[in-house]
Amino acid sequence: MLTPPRSNRPVTSRSSQIEGTQATLADVVEAEVSHLDGDRRNAVAEIQNYITALDLGLRRLADLPVSLRLLRETHAELMSGVRGGTADRTPGEFRRTQNWIGGSSPSNARFVPPPVELMQAALHEWEVSIHADDDLPVLVKIGLLHAQFETIHPFIDGNGRVGRLLITYLLTEWGVLRHPLLYLSGFLRRHVDEYYRRLQRIRDDGDWEGWLIFFLDGVTATATEAATTVRAILDIRERDRQRIAELGQRAANAFRLHDHLFSVPLTTAADVQHTLDVSQPTANRLLRDLGMVGILTEVTGRPRNQRWLYADYLALFRPSER
Repeated sequence: MLTPPRSNRPVTSRSSQIEGTQATLADVVEAEVSHLDGDRRNAVAEIQNYITALDLGLRRLADLPVSLRLLRETHAELMSGVRGGTADRTPGEFRRTQNWIGGSSPSNARFVPPPVELMQAALHEWEVSIHADDDLPVLVKIGLLHAQFETIHPFIDGNGRVGRLLITYLLTEWGVLRHPLLYLSGFLRRHVDEYYRRLQRIRDDGDWEGWLIFFLDGVTATATEAATTVRAILDIRERDRQRIAELGQRAANAFRLHDHLFSVPLTTAADVQHTLDVSQPTANRLLRDLGMVGILTEVTGRPRNQRWLYADYLALFRPSER
């Protein structure tokens, strides 16, 4: 069974691109291999924070329902040490001043969220509505809650990232997904102008129907893409297991390493030694074996402290322009 705990990397790179962070999945992996320039390093830091925040939120769902408290904790993790994460931007706290979207001030902004006193009341009503007993279909309710959250815009920065995590949290808490494997970030990145336009149409014209059609189309497209990606993963897995079988007596540990690579596609001999509980010479030999059969690629070019990449698997998560 494939259970990749770090498979959130593709999601985070796409989600951050919506808000101007142009790091890619390749940058995240490269950050573990080499030194990046300042802009790319900062972008990768935001993505890494997103991974940590997502994992934190999903763990917290075991004892804390989706709530304002959970979103504040998520926001604090998201903004730690990155753009918008300075003390004056109040990471982990709801805003205490007016914010706006677009323009240089509220007077020429594209959208001005509610002032602080109205924001507090709106947040209370929004939180109550999360757990209200109603007859709304789950996906419709999630679409409504996401749009409402983005309209309240309770943080100085990072509202979009928190709002997209909210979708994943609700899908998981309400049992739509057993594992958090459906993310709309890629769809929203490809349709970012339409995303913002649909949200603004709610605010200007009350066009909830248009927003929900767009949101549900995104769910459908994302589910279809996810199924395609899963099939591609299974195809690669079967192909590469056939290659591993050619190793003969060394295949048993190689199969174990191969399964590990779906969780950690960039690995080292030390990682393999610890994960598989094998000696260092055995770990090095396993990496060379998988390199020999075309599964792994050594990416540092060094004779020591090498890093090995499962490039074919990683390629499945390159941003799509579909």
